[in-house]
Parts: sequence; structure tokens; C-alpha cells
Amino acid sequence: MNEFSINNNNNNTFMMDLFAGCGGLSTGFEYAGFKPVLTCELNDDARSSYLVNRFNNVGNVKFSDATNLHFKDIHEIKGKKIDEIIQYLNQNEPSINLKKSKNSNLAVIAGGPPCQGYSRIGHRRSYNVDKNSLPSNKLYIKMAETIETFRPKVFIFENVAGILSGKWNPEGNKGEIWNDVKRRFRSISDYTVRWSLLKSKDYEVPQNRPRVIMVGVRNDILTRSSLNPENDLEDAVKCNFLPSPSKNPPPHLDDLLSDLIDHSIHPILMNQNYPRRFETTEYQHPPLNMIQQYLRTNLNGKQLQKGSTLEEQEYSKHRPSIIQKFNQMILNGGIIPHQHKTKKFAQRLLPQFWSNLGPSITATSLPDDYVHFAQPRILTVREWARLQMFPDWYTFMGKRTTGGLRRAGNPQIGDFDREVPKYTQIGNAVPVKLAELIGNHLFNEVIN
Repeated sequence: MNEFSINNNNNNTFMMDLFAGCGGLSTGFEYAGFKPVLTCELNDDARSSYLVNRFNNVGNVKFSDATNLHFKDIHEIKGKKIDEIIQYLNQNEPSINLKKSKNSNLAVIAGGPPCQGYSRIGHRRSYNVDKNSLPSNKLYIKMAETIETFRPKVFIFENVAGILSGKWNPEGNKGEIWNDVKRRFRSISDYTVRWSLLKSKDYEVPQNRPRVIMVGVRNDILTRSSLNPENDLEDAVKCNFLPSPSKNPPPHLDDLLSDLIDHSIHPILMNQNYPRRFETTEYQHPPLNMIQQYLRTNLNGKQLQKGSTLEEQEYSKHRPSIIQKFNQMILNGGIIPHQHKTKKFAQRLLPQFWSNLGPSITATSLPDDYVHFAQPRILTVREWARLQMFPDWYTFMGKRTTGGLRRAGNPQIGDFDREVPKYTQIGNAVPVKLAELIGNHLFNEVIN
């Protein structure tokens, strides 16, 4: 496992990240040598998380300070604003060579439109509203139009597995959403499109977490690449549009999280003697293995040692009954005692080591779904971020967590505003290592 480092050698490998969230996909692509030059993210906190972790320049301006390249709503990218973007980027990065609706040197446009209406969890929170009436479920159309405007060498659409079987309304046909999405992206002229359902655990990520990844390659670039679109009409892996599964296994959770365990926390949980700030602010151990070295390496190449500042390791102040329940789960291999069972979504004890089948979990927006394998508590934000392979230097903005309508909105009354706290930002992200492997593959096989 190599140490994290932003690859700054490929200064002309530009990307735009639409529906960027807190930046999982961009971070992985930066490790592969790509440089973000435009971003779009509706939620203020997620967009703040994205920008505070971007350190590249566009020309002589730090990208995070180039506010004319940051957008809240993708629908802002239209008319004169497009001309302004093209003029600004061409002046500051002349090699990008943007011209409206003409082929450019922009390497990638990537995006994962919000997926609440496609995912099974989203079904529980979208009320009885036809997916046709959820504005977020038609954003793929605007993404396609943006690709047609800037004409990158490659575009990437990613989403949850639920999109493959989704219906626009209860009377619709299974899979009709995905058929419409595919049809729209395949209508973009002079691009060849393939897609695959990837399991993150096949790409060094400690989760099962299936993601639909569609890749479109501009035909003039395709002819100079090592891709083989004739191998299959759909499968992006068979056609080399996406990388084959990694030979490296995903880390066990003990390997991933053991250096973050603070042994002073367990008696506090048991005694309920909570301090005002219930957190660990320094690493209690040196990195214990290569994956921990990997995640504890800063952008300057310095490795965070024992005693270094540790951020986002704040614990939930669970009630005594919850602590008792979690403790019994740890002692009994994850079995929830009968007296603690509820009709709510069942909580699972995280396994310290995976079985031969590998990771069996998916980090969602709900940290309460999982119990730490060694302490009677849910995971911290930092531990949650490690499940997505965010490095420890990565900063998250906004509230730690929230719930109810603040997280879900209410489409029945036209309320589509959602709070996106730190746990949710992380759960919504593309796993960083998966993005890095895809970025490396595209750079080596297509862009370079």
C-alpha cells in the first residue's frame, strides 16, 4: 500500500466535478494526477468540505478561492455564465482549450446526481412521491447537457445500484429509470459509452458498497487509447473502460481502525461520566500497519505519529440502555438481546475481521447502523471517513449529525431542502480508493 500523495506531475489533466459532495471522487482523482477546475454542489456544508480540502491552483489563483468556478446549482451553468467560465479557464489554463460545444483538452467531467429517489434507503425517506416529480432525479439531463457544452475527453456518471431497477412511478416498468439515463448519455454525439456495477470491496475499499459507473469516451480519444469497445456492448470492465478488480484485498476493520482506539473511553461509556467534550484529540498509538501509515500521511508527506493532533474523534453520549445493548452485542458475536430488539432498522456489530467473502457492510448516511467491534458505541466521524478511505488530514464542515425532516425534507409539501451533516456527507461520497483506481486507469489507458 503506497502512501497518499497528490500527484502534481500532470498539470494539464483537468477535471470538473458536478454534484461533488464533500469530494470523495475528486480526492481519488487528485491522487491519480487530475486537477479540479470547476465544481458544483448544492449543499453548503458539503461544498464547504469540498473546497477546504482543495489545494491546487487555477493559473495563479488557489482553486478554493476562485469563486467564479464554484456553483451551488448546476442550472447556474448556462448562457453568459458558460462564456465566462470558458474565457476564465482559457486565460488561466491556456492548454485546456475550451470552446463551447467543441472538443477540448478538458480530461474529465464526473458527476453523481443526488440519488435519494433511486436508493432503497431513499425510498424510505422520499414518501409516496413519484420519482418523476423529484427534481433531483432529472439532474442527469442537465449533466448530459454540460458534457455536450464542454466536450471533455471522458465523462463519468456514477450512482447507487438501485438506479438499475428503479421505476419512475409504481405503475412503471422495472429498470425504466436506468434505461432513460443510458439513452440520454448515449445520445451525446461522438462518444462511446460503457458501464459496470462495481463492488467497492473489489477495489481495496473496506465495504461491499456497489456503485454503478458509466464511462463515456470521446471517439477521437478512443481511437488512440487501449480500450476495446468491441468486447461487449455494455460491460465497461470487459471493454477496459474501467479497471478490473484489484489484486490487493480490502483491509480488515482491525487493521483500519485499531490505531484510533482510545482505551480510556470504555470506562467512561460504562460509568456514564461524560465530559462536556467527549472526544480524543491526540493519536494514542503510532501507526500499526501499512494502511494506517497510508491514512496518516499528510499532503506534505509527514506521517502523523503518537501524540499528533487527531480530529473528528468525538463520541456519542449513549444512554445506559444503549451501552448495555451494545456491550451484549460485542460479548455475543453481534446478537441483539431480546429485551433490546426494536422494530427500527437492525443495528449490526462491525466484524473485527472479514470472512473469506470479504466486506459485508455499506457505510450509509446513518452511523447508528453499526456498532464498533471493540467498544460499546457507534463510530466517530473519523472512523466513518476511514471506511470510505478518506485520509486523516481530510476536513469535514457542518454539523456532526442531525435527523428527521432536517435530513430527509418532505417532498409531499415541496420541501426538498436537506441538511447534510458530516456522517451523511461521508456516507454519500464515492470511496476515495475506488476513485483513485478508476482515475489511475483512465489516465494510463486513455488520457495520457
